[in-house]
Amino acid sequence: MEQLQAITEQIKRANHIVILTGAGVSTASGIPDFRSTDGIWEQDRSREYYMSADYFFKDPVDFWNKYKQIFRIKLMGQYGPNDVHTFLKQLENNNKEISIITQNVDGLHAQAGNKHVVEYHGSLRTATCPSCGANYDLNYILQSETPTCVKSFGNHSCGDILKPDIVLFGDAITEHDKAEAIIDQADFLLVLGTSLFVMPFNFLPEYASMQNVPTALINGEPTLKDRLFDYVIHDDLSKVVEQMKAQL
Repeated sequence: MEQLQAITEQIKRANHIVILTGAGVSTASGIPDFRSTDGIWEQDRSREYYMSADYFFKDPVDFWNKYKQIFRIKLMGQYGPNDVHTFLKQLENNNKEISIITQNVDGLHAQAGNKHVVEYHGSLRTATCPSCGANYDLNYILQSETPTCVKSFGNHSCGDILKPDIVLFGDAITEHDKAEAIIDQADFLLVLGTSLFVMPFNFLPEYASMQNVPTALINGEPTLKDRLFDYVIHDDLSKVVEQMKAQL
């Protein structure tokens, strides 16, 4: 309870809160934790190869077939923000500057209404043409087995196969420097629902500590990075959020 009170006090005092989020934030919305012990990557390690940039360019048609199966793309429209997402939006409504840096690719933070969201690993809800850069939404992605670009150039359309806007295995992380720049402006860092296993995202709490930003972690189980934090709670995230609401 002391840890909870301390975190709540930090939230009250802070003007700019940076929030790092992981799969534990979205599981209450029905979205599986892909990296858990029974997640899709552990169930079949070959999926990492099929979800790689190399495989996309080698066989984009089969890539899209596997991509839609693995990430259950047809179900994306059924998922919605849960109590944790709405809590973060409420903080923003209470005159707090809230910057969310999320590993999640489900787009639920933006759907909840948060204004400043960095999708560190991209989004399942959009795709881009590798040739001309045209962007397409989820509705278009779902219209065909293999979505292609229909942007017109004179008398012909581009026609290239779209690439989903998630970071595939082998893709470069393009948002890390932006994430660090946001942390530079923070006066509190709150980490929610992540095991902090994936690099280089898991370097961000350490970076915050180096900038003397107070840090807190709320996760269902211990992580290898717990020692970096000023405050740590191991408990159900939705439960802790309800307790915080009562104290704010």
